[in-house]
Amino acid sequence: MNEQNQPPAFLAAIDLGSNSFHMVVARIEDGHIHILDKLKEMVRLGAGLDEQNRLSKEARQRALDCLHRFGERVRNFPPGTVAAVGTKTLRQAKKSRSFIEKASEALGHPISVIGGKEEARLVYLGVSHSLVAEEGKRFVMDIGGGSTELIIGENFEPLHLRSLNMGCVSMSLKFFRNGDLNKSAWAQAKTAAHLELRPVRKYFQKADWASAAGASGTIKTVGGIVQALELSPYHITLDSLYQIRERMIAAGHLDKLDLPGLKAERKPVIAGGLAVLIATFEALKIETMQVSDGALREGLLYERLGRSQSEDTRLKTIASVQQRFQISHKHAVRVNRTAHRLLSSCEEAWHLQPEDAELLYWLAVSMKSVWLSR
Repeated sequence: MNEQNQPPAFLAAIDLGSNSFHMVVARIEDGHIHILDKLKEMVRLGAGLDEQNRLSKEARQRALDCLHRFGERVRNFPPGTVAAVGTKTLRQAKKSRSFIEKASEALGHPISVIGGKEEARLVYLGVSHSLVAEEGKRFVMDIGGGSTELIIGENFEPLHLRSLNMGCVSMSLKFFRNGDLNKSAWAQAKTAAHLELRPVRKYFQKADWASAAGASGTIKTVGGIVQALELSPYHITLDSLYQIRERMIAAGHLDKLDLPGLKAERKPVIAGGLAVLIATFEALKIETMQVSDGALREGLLYERLGRSQSEDTRLKTIASVQQRFQISHKHAVRVNRTAHRLLSSCEEAWHLQPEDAELLYWLAVSMKSVWLSR
């Protein structure tokens, strides 16, 4: 490997989630990732969306303040070594491009908004690298603040990706807004979660996966509660979820809820997340689920490391097409820049979303140049 293709010494990944912002910093040695720092702040970006999907001034400021602090850690990192992405809330928020520009400036590195399937792909990448390899397919679940990702994969390859429109923040705001934990609220949340799962239920039931793994805040918190209460020795089970729910119903209100392993910052959104988790166990007939330390941000690290080692499958495909059709790389870059300028000029009239820029990049760099070369 020549010096130009040497992997960077350090990488960082930042996940601008609907509930919390996460940053992980890693050192790269001999092609392996060694985590140095993990930072997390409860920004509650999703709670700042109004009924018209407008992001409140207060939520924007919380996010910018957090990114300023994250930026102090990575501001001197070379370009391309910091991967920062926004997820459900920034996909949903109206006129978010100006905010993303300010957020990128606060961080000192560009921030992109990714689609639901790309989020699911990166989650699987992070989880698959954090667990011991095993035979057969694996089911992976990630409950975020505004969306829930479901993935079937094998080894390091995701095979089926779905992103559902429910998360711990959105479900908590809708069904447990005042902190009430009564049976009626749980019944309504259960019905809503099952309706969201209905279109994917049969496929995931028949996908013949050998094991299930869960990632991120809700599932890691629930796993900690299960261990603290000694409800199950190693895994999350449906019965252990039912027992936690019964304890929450008995408490009656979040103010009176006292569960070992439940931090104060997680308490406002635990009910909505647990409702999603229970419904998924029920709908997909999950027996046990192990908890993964890896998630979206770890997936971003492995993705960025793969790019530096020319292992990104998307970049490989583009490089192959460029070589086959003898496409000028400089011309492809010019096409990409022109496409982005066109996107900026018509995004409001066409109701385009920030994640459309990600798709536009791959189309501009590859297919447009192929067409021009014919």
